[in-house]
Amino acid sequence: MTRYISLLRGVNVSGQKLIRMEHLRQMYEEQGFADVCTYLQSGNVVFKAGGCTADDAAQKIAAAIQKIFGFDVAVFVTEPEKFRQIIENNPFSNKPEKETTHVYVTFLAGTPLLTEAPALLSKKHDTEEIVVTESAVYLYCPIGYGKTKLNNNYIENRLKCKATTRNWKSCTELYKMVMQDE
Repeated sequence: MTRYISLLRGVNVSGQKLIRMEHLRQMYEEQGFADVCTYLQSGNVVFKAGGCTADDAAQKIAAAIQKIFGFDVAVFVTEPEKFRQIIENNPFSNKPEKETTHVYVTFLAGTPLLTEAPALLSKKHDTEEIVVTESAVYLYCPIGYGKTKLNNNYIENRLKCKATTRNWKSCTELYKMVMQDE
């Protein structure tokens, strides 16, 4: 069985698309996934799946959420190796002057329209830094994520692909969880 990380976009945010994590775990198990563990209340799930790709798992999870909970959710599923690469490629992680509490990673699904990446720079605050890659957008946001114009919706709209954002602590904790069995 292959271990995966799934990130659900927009679950349990501002009272929208509410899913209790115990119900989410149960739903994953009913779909045939094993060793299901959630992290926090925002739709972060580590699980094992046999005989399916990350894309297959994402489609299966999205369909089950629609059927059981009654709403559409973008589901990002990735393998530990790809997640490790995203973590290791964080341009802010080896800079002690960058507080990790101000670092965010926006995971991109599909191929982003990288020609639009410069447009993101026009919206950044003077103290913010942003790095765009083919699989993730890294944001250093000392003014706070709630105040940045470089939010998930703006990044999705400019890069023309679905995205979901996590703070750095969530990223590193999920990585630890997925690597337990590796």
